[in-house]
Order: sequence, then structure tokens, then C-alpha cells
Amino acid sequence: HTLCILPLMHTLTMSLPIMESNKHKPWIETEYQGIVMENDNTVLLNPPLFALDKDAPLHYAGEICGFRVHNGPSGSGSVQFEAVVLDRSTGEGLVRSKEPLDCESQREHSFTIQAYDCGEGPDGVNSKKSHKATVHVRVNDVNEFSPVFVERRYEASVPEGRLFDRIVRVEALDADCSPQYSQICFYDIITPNVPFAIDNDGNIKNTEPLDSKHQRVHTFWVTAFDCGKNRAQADAQVVVTVKPSCKPGWIGWTKRVEYTPGSGSIPLFPSLHLETCEETVWNIQATVELQTGHIGKGCDRDSYSDRSVRRLCGAVRGEVDLLPPPSPAANWTSALPTLPSSDSSLVFSFNGSNHVAVVPDSVVSALSGDHFTLQLWMRRGGASIQPATTQTRGNRKDEETIVCSTVKNDDSFSHYSLSVHGCRLSLFYWPDVSAARPVKFLWKLEQVCDSEWHHLSLSVQFPSVTLYVDGVTFDPALIHDNGAIPNPAPRQRMFIGACWGKTLKFMLSEFTYVGGYHGLLSGVTVRPGSVEPHSVVECLYACREGLDFGDLETLGSGMKVHVNPSQSVLVLEGDDIESFNRAVQQVTYRNSLRFATPGVRPLKLTTSLRCFNEESCLSLKQLEGYLVVLQPDAPQISLSGVGPHLARPAPEFEGPRGVPLFPELRIVCSLSHAVNTAAQGMEGGALMSDAVAHTLDGCEVQPLGEELNPEREELLVDMDVVRERGLEIINTTAYIAITGAESISVYEDVLRSVRYRLAKGSARFERRFRLSCSEMNGRYTSNELTLEVNFLHSLDSLYHPSHLLASQQQFLHPSHHAGELSGHTLPNPHRNSVVPGAATVIIMVCVGFLVVMVILGVFRIRSIHRRGEGARGGAKEGSSQWDDSALTIIVNPMESYESRMGICAENEGEGEEDEEVAESPDDASDDQRIIIKKEGRDGNARRY
Repeated sequence: HTLCILPLMHTLTMSLPIMESNKHKPWIETEYQGIVMENDNTVLLNPPLFALDKDAPLHYAGEICGFRVHNGPSGSGSVQFEAVVLDRSTGEGLVRSKEPLDCESQREHSFTIQAYDCGEGPDGVNSKKSHKATVHVRVNDVNEFSPVFVERRYEASVPEGRLFDRIVRVEALDADCSPQYSQICFYDIITPNVPFAIDNDGNIKNTEPLDSKHQRVHTFWVTAFDCGKNRAQADAQVVVTVKPSCKPGWIGWTKRVEYTPGSGSIPLFPSLHLETCEETVWNIQATVELQTGHIGKGCDRDSYSDRSVRRLCGAVRGEVDLLPPPSPAANWTSALPTLPSSDSSLVFSFNGSNHVAVVPDSVVSALSGDHFTLQLWMRRGGASIQPATTQTRGNRKDEETIVCSTVKNDDSFSHYSLSVHGCRLSLFYWPDVSAARPVKFLWKLEQVCDSEWHHLSLSVQFPSVTLYVDGVTFDPALIHDNGAIPNPAPRQRMFIGACWGKTLKFMLSEFTYVGGYHGLLSGVTVRPGSVEPHSVVECLYACREGLDFGDLETLGSGMKVHVNPSQSVLVLEGDDIESFNRAVQQVTYRNSLRFATPGVRPLKLTTSLRCFNEESCLSLKQLEGYLVVLQPDAPQISLSGVGPHLARPAPEFEGPRGVPLFPELRIVCSLSHAVNTAAQGMEGGALMSDAVAHTLDGCEVQPLGEELNPEREELLVDMDVVRERGLEIINTTAYIAITGAESISVYEDVLRSVRYRLAKGSARFERRFRLSCSEMNGRYTSNELTLEVNFLHSLDSLYHPSHLLASQQQFLHPSHHAGELSGHTLPNPHRNSVVPGAATVIIMVCVGFLVVMVILGVFRIRSIHRRGEGARGGAKEGSSQWDDSALTIIVNPMESYESRMGICAENEGEGEEDEEVAESPDDASDDQRIIIKKEGRDGNARRY
């Protein structure tokens, strides 16, 4: 059986064909670099695309039938590219794009490719594929775009007379994607014969200095070429303006600035701007200084005295003036030299040795306690001293005492002294001389030694001490125990301008002045009790004029502005020229006083620049000018409501309260200019500005002729009203002066209470008074209101023996009654020599004439009466008769006012009424009518 099968299998094997097998995969490179032009689709690969198969030369298995493209990192390779087989036996292939490529859209493409063999037969069965190879294709650019300028017109301005490395830069762009065609290789000026050149970067410079007078504006055209030599589609125009020679500095400076009082704030530099002439700066600082040292104590404060300012600022009352104006009541300052001041405050000078004020014990006794406020104005050095330098400040080694006080407190003594030493201010305080240790408060201040006026307010609430210098708070730099010191005087003492110390004998009786102060002092006051609020201290020092900044909201970024407390120095700082120029134009001068002090205020502008190149940085000189405050419109203060004559019966003046002189007084203050209400809203000026228009600071009532005789007459004032309002009054025989800043209505009430009173039997015929008021430290005064007081006398009192004796004494002793008829006497150079006036002569003549007329009238009446009785004979007893008992004589001086020039009415009468008038001589200033009034039994009145 086995022998049968073996031959059969051999026969079958020999009859079947032999089958070929595909044993190997195709092989290609792992990476290809390709290039394709924008106007072509065939990709040139490096290395060329060939696929190899180890099955070659077998048919099908060793042949390459195709390539397949797969997406690369960009994800677009299979869409935009394809690969084809050029020769199946060699495996050569070709990569090409399916559509045109744009270099400007996408310059590079990446994808993968695989090769496939033909398999084991014509139907590609069992074909194998190669690994994936990466293909990078770069699209080569074609110069299809021309350069285009960024701007069609370029403008620049340069100063004349200089050569510049670059005036302006032009720029063109090319849309091609390749550096070869997208870069601008060079620019060219196509306008001939122009003094300018351009480089390959587009920078234009001048080839010769430009002259604005020869040609102010230069206009020319430039073009651009890319590296493919394509010219710009459109040329660009360049305009260069030649400016006159540039001088670094401020442009638009006005040396004179005028200010009209009442106009609020005005800009000082409305058109000022800084020219740096193309110099690059990174920091600018400008200092504006307004010099107002000659106006009062550093700025315009001379509208009111220090005492009036305290009232207007709401300061607590009760301060004691340690340096009052010399007077009989305050004579301890009479030996001190004084200096003229633009305000009403008295300035005292101290020489550091013998100029010392010793305050009386009666004044010091009211200043006890460890709570008090000491205020003063101080200027070191003197009146004509210049600001001290750093070297001279260091040489001031001696301590100078301003105030030195030992005050008795119950059974003990407290001691304090305020001194300056170099640039230091010190308060030496000894709360209890017999027990506690002394304490020293020390401040280091530049204001102490700069030889300028400064306001000091020292509030002591021991152990707390607060110092205000020009309204700014300063804390003590050092508080320490002063160690062993000589005991102060063992009794109550206070000195201004020095302190006391023992001589070498160390005897209590051998005290002398030590530590003398050298400088000026004004307004030194002490107020015991609680300290002043900060707002009051700021108001006391606040300047009514100064520098300010218009609107802080408009201040640019990076800009800083600072104003010193006295508002005399303003500093601007910034880094941008344009913002700085806008800020400078916002600097203003403000004056909240409605009646500003006229005059010139020097003005300075100092500029400091910092540049990147410090060696070539600009240096600007200081600018100087002045601000002129024009004369303000004077207010018209009008006194009215009081007639020129006041006639009252003499007994009314002899009453206990006398007669009011100005019962219907009216005071009106009017302005001729419009008021700027915006000025009232300024910082530090609202209170004072509002008060200026409605306050008076003094009124005076003065008798004309001789002074008041205190034994016979006096002027009375309602002291309750004066004290309630905090006003001050001086009542002498020569005048009554009421002072203090208060409203017009208050002064009206006070003046309406002024009364004139006479002693019994002291009535005269007339007395004249003059009233005047003022405001703003007496700068503006009212009209002078003259009042003539007439005393009405009855005939009985006129002929009373005592009155006749008094009249005779008036002529026998004219030196005591020189002013009684002051309105009717001629000028006399001798005060005590008085000639009886014409009115006196007229009165004597009229009295004599009256006596004669009375005697004649009596005789005539009696003779007529006898004749009537004889003629009637048997007349009834009850018939009416003329009763002589009704005969009266009236002297009426008021009827003479209608004929002040000496013209008297002669005889007037109608019907049964007759009048006889004694006519004054022509040179008399007044006439008198003496009337005899007779009333008969029939009820008819007859006047003679």
C-alpha cells in the first residue's frame, strides 16, 4: 500500500507551478528637504525621491507601485501635496502641489510620505509599505510686491544754523515674504538740488546749515527700492520747516504782571512754556518765589492789627499784651526803640544788651498756672540784616532769651524761659522752683536763624508742649533734665528780651541782665488757661495773598507740586515737557483781601534740568519780574442820621444820664467795584475776606475847641455794650476812642449810647463835637460828622445871680472856657487866650435893649390904663382888664438858624400882634431874638 502512494505524490508535485514570494519592504530616506517656487508646483527634493526594494528584480514584488502622503505637523500635507511614481522598476518618484502655493500665506510645509511595492501579483496582493519619511517643503518667494511708504507725508521742524544727524526718518514696507524681496535695500531723494541726504535706513539729514530767512520751508520727494529692485508704488513727500535759532529757555515770560484787588486768583504765566531745543531731559524742577517780606510780616496781613486778627479768627479772649504800645498805663515799653511797620502792629527792636522790657508785677500776677499759650512774631538779627549763611549760623554760640518769667503759684514759684541758640529754639520749664527738676524742650528749626519774620505759638499744658511755627506743628527734638542751674529770682519777675542772673558776688541783690536777645519782636502775648485750637493758630498766621495752583485735577501724571506754609514759594517737578508746560500755566496768584495793599511784589522763576548726558545738559538763567497790586477802590464810609444841631433844655444835660449825642446815627460802607465772590472760597482767606467789607476798626468822638472840663462836663459810654463786644475804649478829656474790629451795627449801638452830661449850673450856650470812623487800620476813613449842641435857657435862669456870676467868670477867666463858643470865635494862635465872640456882644446888647423896652412898655401900658379909667369913669368892676402878672420873657436862640449870615427879620406883625427884634451886627455869626410875650385878660397874646 505504501509503495502505491509515494509515486502518486511525486507525480502531483511535479505537475504544480512554482509560486514567487514578497519577502522585503520598500525603503526610502527618513527625511527630505524640498523647494517649490510660487509660480510652479513641482517640488525639488534633496535627496531625490527613490524607493528601493530588495525583492528586485522579481516581477511585482521588487517594483514600486506608489507613494502615499500623510498629514504632518501642520495638518495640510495630504491636501496640498501629492507624490507620483515615475519609474516602477527604479522606484523614482515626484512630489508636487495640487494647487498654487502662496509664500506670503505660508512659507513652509511639512508632511510624511510612504512607498508601497506591487505585491505578489498584478492585483497587488500582499504588498508591503515602507516606513514614513518626513518631507519639509519651503516655498520660494517671487518678487511680486513693491515697497509702500508708511505715511504719504512726513513733517519736521529744525532750528536754523545747525547740522543734524537725523531730522526725520521715512519708512517703507514690502509685502513679499522673503528677506530678499521684502527688505528695502535703499531710499532715494528724487527731487534734485535739495540740501538733504537720505541713508539706506530712511534717515534724512541736512547737508548744509539751513537759513530760515533764505528758505523757511523745504519740500521734496523720496522713493524706496526693495532688494529685487522694485520701486515703491507711490513716492512720499517730506516737509522740513526751518525755525529761527533755538535758544533754550522759557518762552512767553512777562516781566510785569498786574493784579486788580478783588479779582480773586489770576494766572501768573498764562502763555509760558519751556524750550529745550531737542535736548532730552528726564527731570525738570521749577521754583516760583513771590517776595512779600516788605508787606507786613511776610505777606499781606496789614489789614488789621494783631489784636483785631485774633478777634476775627475766633481766638479765646483774655490774652495779655507783654509789649503794648507805650502809654501812661503801660510804660514799661517806652524805653524800647520801635521801627516803622506797614501794619498797625508795633515792632520793637532789641540790641542784645540794654534793651529789655520789665513787665510789672500787676500784669505778671494774672499769668500764673502751668497752662498757657505764648504767641509772638520774631525776626532774628534786626531790621536791616540779610539772611544768614551757613557759616554765620554756626558762629551763634550765645543763648538769647526772648521771654524769661518767674510766676508765683500760691506758695510756690514756677519758672520758664523761651530762648534761641543758633538754629535751635528751647523752652526751659521749671514747674516748681522749690521741688521739681527743670525740663528743657528743644527744637531744631531753620526758621529761627534765617533772619525772616516768623510766627511762633507755644501752647503749654505741662508736661505737654506744642509748638506752631508759621501755622505748622513741630514736636520737640529733645527733652532732658538740664542739671544744676542757678536759682531764679526769689520773687515774681518777667523780662522780655533778656533774663536775669547773678553777678560774681552771688548776692541776690546783684542780679543783672544776661542772655540778651538781638532782633525784632512784635505781638508778644500770653493767655493763661486752655490752649488755642489748631484752626485758630492757622487762621492767625494764614496769608491773605500768595502763590497757588489752579486745578490739581489737571496736574499731569508724574507731576508734583509743593507750596510752603507762607505760600511764598511754589515748586513744580516733572519729567514730561508738555505736562510741565501745562502745569506752569496753572500757577496763580491769589489775594483774598478785598482791599489789598498796593505795591510791587518781586517775582522769581528758577529752573533746574537733569539730562541723560549731564555734561551737555542745559542751564537756564533765573527769570526776574514783579507783580504789581493796583490801588484798590476805596470804600466810602458814610456817617449820617445826625443833624448839624442838637438843641435841648439845659436841665436835660444836667440829669444823671445826660443827653445822647447820636441817637439816630447811621453808618454805611459802600464799594464802587464789583466783589468777586469766588475769592471768599480760598483756603485761609474766606473768614478774613468776608469780614473786610463789613467791619470797622475804630471810631472817635472829639470835642472841638477846648478839651472837656472834668469838673463840669463829661462824655458817657455804655460800658456794658463795649465789654460785651470785646471792644477797647480810651476816654479822656480830649477824645473818646473806641477800637477793635467789629461790625457796623455794633459800632452804631455803641456810638448811639454816647451821652453828654453837665454838672449843675454848668450850662453854656453851645458845644461842638466831631465824630469819625475808620477801617483797615485807619487806611480808609469816614466823613467827619460835626454836631453843634445848643443849650436852651429860660429868662429866669439867664438872669439868676449865680448865672450872671458864672457869665462874668467866663470873661474874667477865659483860659478855662476857650471852647464854649468855639464855633463863633476867630482863630487864635494862643490856646488859652480867648476874645469874646460876636454872639456874646449881641446878647449883651439885646439884654440891655430888652430892659429899656420893658421899662418903656410898662410905663406906656400904665399911662394908657389910667387914661382909660378916667374916660370910662363908671366902668363896671367886672370888665376885662390886662393882667400884668402874665408877663414873661423867653430867649430863643434856635430862631436865629434861618438867618445864619447875620440877616435878622425886622418887624413882623398882623392885626393886634406886634413884634420887635434886636438885630445882630453884620459880623456876628449868630443872631438872637428876645421876645416879650404879654397875654392879656381877653386871651390875646402880644409879643414885643
